[in-house]
Order: sequence, then C-alpha cells, then structure tokens
Amino acid sequence: MSDYLVIVESPAKAKTIEKYLGKRYKVRASMGHVRDLPKSQMGVDTEHGFEPKYITIRGKGPVLKELKTAAKKAKKIYLAADPDREGEAIAWHLAHSLDIETSSDCRVVFNEITKDAIKESFKQPRAIDMDLVDAQQARRILDRLVGYNISPLLWKKIKKGLSAGRVQSVALRLIIDRENEISQFQPEEYWTINGAFTKNKESFNATFYGLNGKKLALKSEQEVKDVLAKLKQDYFEVSKVTKRERKRNPAPPFTTSSLQQEAARKLNFRAKKTMMLAQQLYEGIDLGKQGTIGLITYMRTDSTRTSETAQKEAAGYVESSYGKEYTKPSSGGGSQGKTQDAHEAIRPTSVLREPQSLKEFLSRDQLRLYKLIWERFVASQMTPAIMDTLSVDLMNGDVQFRANGSKVKFPGFMKVYVEGNDDQKEEKENWLPSLENGDKVNTDEIDPKQHFTQPPPRFTEARLVKTLEELGIGRPSTYAPTLDTIQKRGYVSLDNKRFVPTELGTIVHEVMAEYFPDVLDVEFTAKMEKSLDEVEEGKMQWNSIIDEFYQDFYQHLSKAEAEMEKIEIKPEFAGEDCELCGSPMVYKMGRYGKFMACSNFPDCRNTKPIIKEIGVKCPDCEEGSIIERKTKKKRIFYGCNQYPQCEFLSWDKPIDRKCPKCESLLVEKKLKKGNQVQCTQCDYKEDAQQ
Repeated sequence: MSDYLVIVESPAKAKTIEKYLGKRYKVRASMGHVRDLPKSQMGVDTEHGFEPKYITIRGKGPVLKELKTAAKKAKKIYLAADPDREGEAIAWHLAHSLDIETSSDCRVVFNEITKDAIKESFKQPRAIDMDLVDAQQARRILDRLVGYNISPLLWKKIKKGLSAGRVQSVALRLIIDRENEISQFQPEEYWTINGAFTKNKESFNATFYGLNGKKLALKSEQEVKDVLAKLKQDYFEVSKVTKRERKRNPAPPFTTSSLQQEAARKLNFRAKKTMMLAQQLYEGIDLGKQGTIGLITYMRTDSTRTSETAQKEAAGYVESSYGKEYTKPSSGGGSQGKTQDAHEAIRPTSVLREPQSLKEFLSRDQLRLYKLIWERFVASQMTPAIMDTLSVDLMNGDVQFRANGSKVKFPGFMKVYVEGNDDQKEEKENWLPSLENGDKVNTDEIDPKQHFTQPPPRFTEARLVKTLEELGIGRPSTYAPTLDTIQKRGYVSLDNKRFVPTELGTIVHEVMAEYFPDVLDVEFTAKMEKSLDEVEEGKMQWNSIIDEFYQDFYQHLSKAEAEMEKIEIKPEFAGEDCELCGSPMVYKMGRYGKFMACSNFPDCRNTKPIIKEIGVKCPDCEEGSIIERKTKKKRIFYGCNQYPQCEFLSWDKPIDRKCPKCESLLVEKKLKKGNQVQCTQCDYKEDAQQ
C-alpha cells in the first residue's frame, strides 16, 4: 500500500512526477476538472447569491471512482494541479469529491517539473487558497451567465450553433472595428526624395530631410519640383556629422502572450499549437538515460520574473560559453502592472540543456519551440548590445538630405537572440563612409517617389493577442481558446493569416452592440478582469462582482428578448449550378473554411471546394490553369486544375511571365526580408512588387 496519493491533471504529468517521488507515492491523473456546471441548464441560482450547482462531469465517473478507491488506501492525499486559478479550482473540486478538508495542508504547487523542484514543493504543502478558487468561480459564473442567456437568443433570432462570450465578443469587436477602419480609410499622398551619393568611390544613400534645417513633409509633386529647383550644384556638402553610442537592451523572458506572439512571427505557429507544444515541454519529455524531465517552467503566466537560482545558472553558462563581458545576470524584470505574478516567466528548467543536445528526443516542432524559449531566456540574462550610430546632414543650397548609419560595436545579447517585430523591418547594419564637416560628395542620382498612406493592417493572431493583453482583456489561459472559438463559430476567417470578419460575425456583432453594449465594451471588460484580480487578492467578494454585473445585464437581456427581431441570413450564391440536380450552388462556412454546397440540401448533399485561379497557364500541360489549393493542415500550394491528368505542383506561387534569361517558369518565393521572384531553372532573381 502506498503511503501517499498525489493527484495531478494529466497522465503525462503523473508519469513524470511518480518517477521523482519514489515508491511511497502513487500519482494519479484526474484528467482535468472532475466537477463543473451542468451543460443542460444554467446551473447558477441567480435568486440566492449566484450559488453555483456543480455536478460530476459526464464520463468522469470511472476516473472519480478510481481516485476514491486510491484515496481510501492512502495515509495522506496531495492535490498537485497547476499553479494558477484553474489549477486551484481543480484541487478544490477534488477535495470536495474526496472529502478532503480544504484547510488542511493538502495542496502542493510547483512551477517546473524537475526532481529538485518537485521534492522541494512537497516539503511545503499548504491549504487550498479559496481566494484563487473564488476568482476562478467568478469568471466561470460570469461566462455562464453571458453564454447561457445570450446564446439561446442568438439561436432563436439568427441561426443555431451560435455563441456569445465576454472575451470572444470583445475580440470579435476589435476585428470588426479594424475592418471598418480599413474600409473607411482615405489614403493621403506623400512623396520622398532618395539620393545616391559617392565619396572616394564608396557609395551611400540619403533622403530629403527639409529646407534650411527645418523638416519638411512633401505632399504633392509640385512641392517636390519646388525642392529640386532649389538644387544649385551637382554635389552636396557635409554640414553636420553626429556620432553616438546607443545601448540596446534584451527582451525579458517570455510570458504566455509574448511566447504566442513570437512563435507566430518566427515559427509560424498558431496560438493553439504553441500552447499544446509548451504543455508537452512542461509536463515532461523522455530524455533516454536521464529519464523524463520537464524542460520548461509553467507556460500560463503574466510574469517576467525569474528565480535567483535560474539567473545564477544562466550567468555561469553565459560566462563559460561567451565570456565574462557578456555576463550580466538580470533581476528577471518585474511584471507588468496588471499581471498575476503568481509564478515565473517561461524559461528552460536548466540552461545547461542546450537545444542541440535534445535533438534526438524532441519532435521538430517541440525542438523549435524549446530553442525559442531557451534563446530568449539566455539572451535576457546577457549584457546589452552597443550600437555605433552615425547621422550625416548634406546640404545643397537650402536643400538638406540626411543619411543614417549604424553598426554593432558589441553584440551582447544579440549573440544569442534578437526579438521579432510586427511593425518594423529587421534592423540591419548600414555603416557610412568616413565623412567630415565640409566634405563634398558626388550626386549619382536623385529619385523622387510618390507614395500613399496605408490603412492599418488586419489582425494576425500575434497582433490580436498583443492588443488583448495591452487592453487588459482576458488572461494567459484565455487567449488561444478565444481565437479558436471565434473561428469555429464562423465569425471570422483567415485570409493570408489575417482575421477577416464574416457576414455572420458582423450580424452577431451588430446584435450584441445594440442589445448588450457592456459585454462589448473594452473598458468594461478590462475593469471586470481587474475585479477578478482583486477577488484573487482577497480584496473583493466574488458574488458582489457578479451581482453588480447581472443587474444591468438582466435588463438588457429582457429588452433583447422582447424587441429583437428574427434575422434571416440570405444565402450567398456561388454563380454556378449543381451538376447533380441543377439547383444553384451557395457558399457555406464549415469547420475548415468556406466551401460550395447545393442549395437543395438536404435532398441533394453535393459539395465541392472553392477553386481560386491565379491567372497563370500550367507550364507543364499548357492546357490547364494554375489554381490555389490547400493541404489538410491549411498550407497553401499551387497545382494544375487538370489534376490528376497533369501533376504539376509548386509550393511557390507561379508568375504570369517567363524568365527573361532562359524562358522558364518564374515563381514568387516568400522570404523573411520580403518576397522575391525567382526562376525555377536559372539564377535569375528580382524583388517582388508589393
């Protein structure tokens, strides 16, 4: 008989922990929550303090029975769910089901699944933190009140299968607001003047800055002509040289949000995939003779703090690998003002486990994510980079051009890792020739160009997560599920990895905006998140928050039920007839995106994919045309519409012209530094037109 029973959420976690604790401990998995609000009813008593009604989750009976049997044989039971609100609630539900006193020292928490961390955590068991439990309960009940009251209304008035939620409704609003900004955007004309110059056979570029030392924005071609008319000679004179030294600090270790953003930028991972892989790395990977080890700390966190032990280990690693001049242990940063600093940032459990040493044990994607986390943490514990910057002003009469250059004087953290950026191109070294005041430089070319301001970009997953975090909407555990839900409901679709609202999403949003403005209000939702944080800190009662919300919400709900009219969503005709029965084909939104279906459903169940032609003839058979297709994992590729008779395939987009050198097929390749047109047979290359 085992002396101790330890209960965690997942079998993988159980397997890892049991190896560390020894024979006296039996570790079992609850498979997540064992109790929850019922699916078939509201499960919240709105008349009596919003008391929740919990039931055993369907299918969890056998799991619970096994846990109860094991509990009877154990002298002591430890509840070791994850170290956050959700984990605390799981432990509380388990305590209730197994008759464990919540005030007893039954709760064990750890931020990493390593032998030392696990053993240390069992030396410090504590009681269940009811403030954490109440914060989770409050969120769950709020979401239930919103979802189970509004969703049936949407089913009745618009379409079956719809849903509404606090965070998902705000996320949808942000996407629709951005789409409205784009559609209403009025481009404005502006001009730039670029100059190519030479000094002692060394060439460099500069751009027009202004007149007589005053910066001037060029808004028309006439203004450009006026500037060019002021040029007095075919050379420019150096009027000012400014040299500076600039420090560039490393990014802090990852939080949940920043990990999702960077994995999207650098690895092209969706938020859902990032969290799935991070969960695997956290719960433990079999490293052969070393056994099963958790490779990263807990992956749902708002904190950028790191332990002193981790900082010391990183300092030792950096000094031995790169030298003392690169070693500057960080304090780990603090946390942002509105975060739950319950645990550490996401970091490797040991920097000594270098990514390359784990290659044989990890899948390709696990290794890529681990490498990203490892490099980010190591870089955060290194010295700043030092950049030499140079600014040179060139004068020709009253006309001033400016050239800027920079180079790395000391790489510091950049030796290991540089953070990605959504909004700016990667910073490149661009050092200028040696220039002094009074030097004359030859003018090789003056090139004026017309531009137009661009609308704000649509949200990628990374941008949307960043925006939600900045606005204080949602928490680490909610980002990935929120993005997944609005796609599954058909409220948004992805076009070139950017969110586009669907007609259905727009209709649902308009209804919500009219009848439930508070649910869509960004400030209101952010304030609610802060209130939940105050419940966690023991500063507020959970049911008082819900009561304050519900009073106004119930009035809006009553008004909506009385006044909302039924909305008929007209089918979007595809412009062709069904080849089986002759009825018009219509567009439908399915789990994997848009497709065509017969309007005579259910009598005719004909469906087919939407074919997107790119206007290029097939180079192989010369009869078919190239169409855009997708793999099961939604990766775009290009093929002939005569398949399987013609088997032409290309991952790169073919171009509707031939190579000027060899007459072969040109394709557009997507590169990190910008798209490039390349020949499939020779070395011809050119920049793609944006």
